[in-house]
This record gives sequence, C-alpha cells and structure tokens, in this order.
Amino acid sequence: MMRRLIHFAQRRSAFARPRTVFPRTPRDIPSPVGAFASQARLQHSFTTLKASSSQQKTIFALASAPGKAGVAVVRVSGPEVPTVYKALAGRGRASNLPEPRMLVNRNVCDPDTGELLDRALVVYFAAPRSFTSQPVLEFHLHGGPSIVSAVLAVLSRIPGCRPAERGEFACQAFEAGRMDLTELEGLRDLVDAETEGQRRLAMRQAGGALKTQYEAMRTEIIGCLSLIEAIIDFGEDEQIEEVTARAKHLHSLVVRHLADGRRGEILRSGIRLAIFGPPNAGKSSLLNYMAQREAAIVSPLPGTTRDVIELSLDVGGFPVIVADTAGMRETGEEIEKIGVERAGAAVAQSDIALLVLSLPSVFPTPDTLTPSIPSSLLPHLPPQPLVLLNKIDLAAPLSAAQLEALYHTLPKGSRVWDASVRDGSGMDRFMQCFGEQLKERFDVVGGTETPLITDARHRHHLTECLGFIDAFLNTPETLPVEAAEELRYAAQALGRVTGRVDVEEILDALFAGFCIGK
Repeated sequence: MMRRLIHFAQRRSAFARPRTVFPRTPRDIPSPVGAFASQARLQHSFTTLKASSSQQKTIFALASAPGKAGVAVVRVSGPEVPTVYKALAGRGRASNLPEPRMLVNRNVCDPDTGELLDRALVVYFAAPRSFTSQPVLEFHLHGGPSIVSAVLAVLSRIPGCRPAERGEFACQAFEAGRMDLTELEGLRDLVDAETEGQRRLAMRQAGGALKTQYEAMRTEIIGCLSLIEAIIDFGEDEQIEEVTARAKHLHSLVVRHLADGRRGEILRSGIRLAIFGPPNAGKSSLLNYMAQREAAIVSPLPGTTRDVIELSLDVGGFPVIVADTAGMRETGEEIEKIGVERAGAAVAQSDIALLVLSLPSVFPTPDTLTPSIPSSLLPHLPPQPLVLLNKIDLAAPLSAAQLEALYHTLPKGSRVWDASVRDGSGMDRFMQCFGEQLKERFDVVGGTETPLITDARHRHHLTECLGFIDAFLNTPETLPVEAAEELRYAAQALGRVTGRVDVEEILDALFAGFCIGK
C-alpha cells in the first residue's frame, strides 16, 4: 500500500500540495511465511512527503542590489503569497491582504517566535495583473544585510516557498505569455545598460518594438502560406502572382534589415574605437584626455606604447571601447614590430577608427601644401576615417589650402579636426563633433528606422528566414506543396526569434544573464 501511495504522489501534478501518508498497520505487513500479524491499534504518528522544488511553486528573492542600502526589496511570487503575507505581516486587523498596488506600512515578524524583524512597506499585486501573472508580494525593507537575511530565512521555512533561480521571475512572465523572447532580452539589456544610447535601445526593445516588427513579418509569411494552401486545395492558380509579389516584398524587407551595418549589435555591446597613427603624435595623451585620468604612459620618446590599451568610456551617451595602439612605423625592433602588428589588427577589427597626426609633421611650414602622411599608415586607413591634427600649439594655424590638400589625400568622406591635447585648445569642439559622428553612424533610436537586429541570435534566425524565402521564390509554380513547405520553415525561423517555437534550448542561457530577483 505504501509503495502505491508513493507512486501516486510522484505522478501528481506540479501544483499538488504535500499529502499526509499514514504508516501501515502491522497486519498490512506480510510475515516471512506469508501470514499476517495480529491486529493492532492504528498508530497516530504520520509521515509527510517532502515537496520537490517543482512542487514549490512560490519563489522569493532579493530584487534590489545586495549590500547596504536605504531600501531593500524582497519579492515573492506564486500561489502561497496569501500564506506568506499572513505569516510575516498579517497581524490583528491587518490579517487580510492589502488592496492591490497600494503601499501599506506593516510590522514584519518571525511567525515562529513573534520577533519583530522590521517595519516595512508592503505592496501586493493580484494575479494576473503582475509582472509574473501570478500573485506577487513585495517587502520594501530597510536595507541592512541582517534584516534581509532574517526575512529570507523566514521565507525559506514557509511550506511551498523556495529561493528563486536566476531570471525565474522573468521566466514566469514568459511562460504566462506576458513577454516574448525579444522583450526579455530587452529587459536584460535594460538592467545592464551603462550609457544613454544603450538604455534607449533596450527600453524600446523591452517595450515590444522588435516584437511588433517580427510578428508583422511572420503574419505576412503566414498569409502567403494560406494562399499557397488554397492553391493546393482548390487550384486557384491566379493567386500565384499575388503570393510571389508579397514574398518578394518580404525578401527585400529582410535584406534591408540584415544590411543594417550591425548598428544594434554594436551599440548593445559597445562601439570599438581604435586610435592609431605614427609614433609620438599624441595618441596616448588623447586616451588620457578622454578618460580624464592617466590611463596610458605619456613620454616624448617615440614608441612608448608597445601594446594595445583598452578602456570602456561613455562618449556622448554611447558605449565606446577605446583602444590606444602602438605608433605605426617601419621598425626592426622585435617587440615594437609585434606592437605595430597588433595596432593594425585593432584598426581592422574596429567599428570606427581615429587617425591622430602631428600638425607640425604633416605641414612643417605654413607654405607647405603637400601633406606628409607616413606611407605605413595608408594601408590601414578605413573608409571615411576620422582624423585629428594634434599639436596646433606648436605650429602655424592650418590654412584653407592646406586643409583642402589634406582632404584630397585622405579617402572620400573623411572628417578632419585640429586641436591640442596638451593645452586643450579645440578639444571641446573636437569631442562635440566626435560625439555627433557617433550619433550619425550608430544612433539606432533617433533615426527614421529602429534596427530589427540587436543580438547575434536575431541575425542567425533572420538569415535562415531569408534562405527559406529565397528557396520559395526559386521553387517552380508546378510544385506548390514544396513551396508551401519553404514558407512554413520561414515562419518557424521568425517564430524562434520571438519564442513562438523551439525556444527551450536558449532559455537557460538567456535567464542566466538575469539577476536572482528578476
């Protein structure tokens, strides 16, 4: 009998509560010879099966940052929220849950000892109008670590409650259909955002901007698929042209989104800026100026910088990973040669490159009209490079004729500024113009069209979708069944972006990036 009860308990749904199982009486226990022992009185002791973590559906965690703070927020979500409230804060006339979304002042006590743990603000969110779509209770405590530890310890003793895993609150929201994968990724990026540009991009994504665009494209594919199915079932051949036209429009739309220059992905991960140029041009001084500290060694001796130095900075609200590189020149010194090679690699891998030149070296005299740029730099010049003529305090002012000659030497679309890093002359104007260049090239929110791709995962599935649309357009009209299958695959590829289909394999990786209280 006991074995059958245990087997039944293991087959219960995840929402079942632990059940009480009485021990068998002596007559239920077979003797070695198969006979039963004499009857005995039923024992009143009993055993309670411990609930597994899958049965403990109410989760809790510290939702604010750990450590000392003015306020610490402990979040509880799940069906045991009424029990939690009554155990910790439901005393006397405050025994009932407060009105939803209304902050109330409550004494938070240990239910076993009655000890007062803290006086806190408590807010209740009724299902389904909560972040997780389940009942949610939040305790806004004083932010002392000992208070938080005491409250979490009490919560862990309440039946049906357990500590949340990373991102489990967001996982509940996803499973309830309140958010799709792109919105979850936007929420993660919003928490991780360090600059204004990242915050704006993540805010739009968390608000469903990408979801709307992906779902519109998927709906269009399904519409084309329905027309193909009608052709298969009823032989409406005149609809082939309509389907082909709509598929071609989708094809061009996906191609345009894929050709976005990776702006969304670059802004999310950081814009890689490489500062390069000849030795002793002021590259390290510029890095120190941008960082507002002595991040790199500065020396009048050429070749001081031998390796690539990287710093993460906020420039005009954009995340910029600045790389100061070794001076590029022909050299026979082995270590310096390695530094020059690494400098070239940093420029090649950068999203934007800034060439720093010494004005007295480029135009030695006021009458010089032919700019002197080291030949070793020319192979590394990217399209539309940005150029800073440094050390204007050591040379005559740059004339219009000299500037025009310099523009003719540089690639088309170059931008040139002159300044002095040492005394700060022209640096405010340079930094302002440089920030405008970042905005022009990488601003993905203020433009006319928000990029559809902010993650490599999006690009992978969108490329898959494009391949299936290509296959559909190349399928002969005499094979409508095969054509319909290609459209079905295309819709599935887009569905994987938003989480419509086949998302289990990426959920663990996604939620691992969340904090415990999210």
